[in-house]
Amino acid sequence: MGKLRPGEGEWLGSSHTGRPFPLWSFLLLLGSLLSCGLGSSAQGPGEWTLWGSWTRCSSSCGQGVSVRSRHCIRFPGEEPCWGDSHEYRLCQLPDCPPRAVTFRDLQCALYNGRPVLGTQKTYQWVPFHGAPNQCDLNCLAEGHAFYHSFGRVLDGTPCSPGVEGLCVAGRCLSAGCDGLLGSGTREDQCGRCGGANDSCLFVQRVFRDAGAFAGYWNVTLIPEGARHLRVTHRSRNHLGSAGSERGGPEMRVVVPVYSWGDGRSKGPRGRGGAGSQEPADPPLAALLGSDGRYVLNGNWAVSPSGTYEAAGTRVVYTRAAAGPEETLHATGPTSQDLLLQVLLQEPNPGVEFEFWLPRERYGPFQEQTQALGWSLRQPQPREVEPQPPEPPAPAAIPPRTPAPAPDPCAPCPDTRGRAHRLLQYCSSDFVFRARVLGRRRQAQETRYEVRVQQVYKNRSPLQTREYVWAPGLCPCPPLTPHHEYLLAARRLVSPDGTQDRLLLPHSGYARPWSPAEDSRVRLAARHCPV
Repeated sequence: MGKLRPGEGEWLGSSHTGRPFPLWSFLLLLGSLLSCGLGSSAQGPGEWTLWGSWTRCSSSCGQGVSVRSRHCIRFPGEEPCWGDSHEYRLCQLPDCPPRAVTFRDLQCALYNGRPVLGTQKTYQWVPFHGAPNQCDLNCLAEGHAFYHSFGRVLDGTPCSPGVEGLCVAGRCLSAGCDGLLGSGTREDQCGRCGGANDSCLFVQRVFRDAGAFAGYWNVTLIPEGARHLRVTHRSRNHLGSAGSERGGPEMRVVVPVYSWGDGRSKGPRGRGGAGSQEPADPPLAALLGSDGRYVLNGNWAVSPSGTYEAAGTRVVYTRAAAGPEETLHATGPTSQDLLLQVLLQEPNPGVEFEFWLPRERYGPFQEQTQALGWSLRQPQPREVEPQPPEPPAPAAIPPRTPAPAPDPCAPCPDTRGRAHRLLQYCSSDFVFRARVLGRRRQAQETRYEVRVQQVYKNRSPLQTREYVWAPGLCPCPPLTPHHEYLLAARRLVSPDGTQDRLLLPHSGYARPWSPAEDSRVRLAARHCPV
């Protein structure tokens, strides 16, 4: 198969022999596409109508379900439409009153006093949660040792007490971060629904300073907006974390711990402070709010393990009952800056910390840490798996944040039109709908990570997640992360067989997905030469 190198865009397709199409072949193919009529015998799936509007919530309080639907229109001989005809969305209303009758109770009560089981006996029914299928209406006869299943519960019924999820069409489904039941969409580490961890940076370091005296030492600043914070150490030294007031490099900690300028701070005179020989309590961590009060382990007193509110998030503090291990972790995002400290009593084996930070907040964070005299390792983008932490380099040369350069990419040529769509569809190996999860430039190529959502044409099976390659660092057309496209790609296998790629050619077919574009590409499938 022919191999397209960056900068070579003269050939538009390839044959099974691996030679590019000559110009006369391209003209012949284009003429065949334009002269092809509507009488082609190729049949594909039907076409969906537009989604209808969402229905009212199934519940009057608490959680419920709203549904919308669409219809499949197909002619004789066409296949059924691909995809679902219904979508279910979680609707959240104000909480129900404490003594309100539950939705499942109401459904069981509908059968009170009605003959069942082929006899004239009647019973009073209450929900029974011990049956295998929690989305069946299983009701227990009061005063008797049996239950009866009356079929499925109504859509929007909670699956079971204490279980997240609602019953829809007999299945227990949980809502994704997009609010759709059963979508499986989750937030990434940056807090973006369905994201690919490309809008934040992963900061990771091990604090190994030995310290010139026993007392409090600053470890790092945890800036506002940090997510998935984790701090771990294994020694008799004590962790501490304090809130801060804003004010640039001259900010001061509003606690009995102060003097940031030289990277250290002394505690109160007495237990464990500078010049004191009395040992402090077992390992502890301290958190300080913006009001100047510690959230845990303040005033040299040990707080129990547990969950604490700090900086707009919940911090889980764990101190081992036997042994020196101590951890802090929080989901975030933090609503204010926090200062992490360690109370040194013995040689420091290392304090490990990590968190995720929005890209736009990393510059100010780096400036603050440099102003405070702390060296910090460069963060790692999430596109590359975090490597094991490395000790800081001896030479503390502050890294510089480069100024953003202007976009060097020239505008892409206009590739709209029916002829271009037909040409790309018929000459490609794959046509599919995909959501772009991430983008990475390397060497002279651009690699997109995509999630395949619908396949219109394929010469071989496609995985749920694929890489799509485009020549050059300024591919045309460009794809924007977190957007959905209709893509026409070709299979490109290297001569030695070591690389098998999906290639998006220069000036190829990549259109934002819409119902109208979906109809156009289905029509193009019927016009390709057989």
